Amino acid sequence: MIEHRDDTVMPTGFDVPVEPLRRAAHYTGEPGCIAEARAFTAAFLERLRTEWCAGIDERTEGAVLLVVSELVTNADRHSNGPYILELEGTDDEVSVCVYDSSAALPLRFPRDPERVGRHGLEIVHALAAEVSAERVPVGKRVRAVLDLVTA
Repeated sequence: MIEHRDDTVMPTGFDVPVEPLRRAAHYTGEPGCIAEARAFTAAFLERLRTEWCAGIDERTEGAVLLVVSELVTNADRHSNGPYILELEGTDDEVSVCVYDSSAALPLRFPRDPERVGRHGLEIVHALAAEVSAERVPVGKRVRAVLDLVTA
């Protein structure tokens, strides 16, 4: 922030960029990992509320937790090894990244209300402002960004 006094610009010391809140957790794929990832995310969102004064209501928290559930479930089902959940956030947005050992990129199926299952990526796309998937040296990374301002 910059304060103006008598046409003089005076830095207040609060204009230094602040790093987003970042946390990551490693999961083995053992039973209970998806619930652990949701609990980890809930704690992250609480810190984001406290440290960034992020306006995260119950609906927004539910959306973030659902995206985490879907992405972690996909990693759990479709990779042959451990996976990493990485969260990054500010007062404007939350980024959810899941790294897993499978190089196969996820498939988004067309909307079909009669299809049983395989709606995970469709749900993620409906809730997130941005979704991407890319191969990385260890497998792949799927990233979803949720906008907290309009969520």
